[in-house]
Amino acid sequence: MDIAISKNNIPVRLTDERWMHISTGHPEIADYYYDILETIENPIKIVEGGSGEMISIGADNNNPGKFVIVVYKESDQSDGFVITAYLTNKLSGFEKRRLIWEQQK
Repeated sequence: MDIAISKNNIPVRLTDERWMHISTGHPEIADYYYDILETIENPIKIVEGGSGEMISIGADNNNPGKFVIVVYKESDQSDGFVITAYLTNKLSGFEKRRLIWEQQK
């Protein structure tokens, strides 16, 4: 298990169980373990999910035009956990969501 610190300064756990779920369900992201943690800590932007979760969006440094998406929940001020992660080349579905945080340009 590894932990990333969110923009709200909350530790977000990536457990072995979640990593197995993510890497088997989305095999294209199997080489992106550390990119998932980096996307939580240094995203391009964070938008609100449909059930109180956070959706962190990061650049895929290996594939220009693709993005790492990490869905996680901050349970309280001292704990959070990754729900899932995947790659996409389309951000249009995230533009209608409420913006929580955006990287300064």
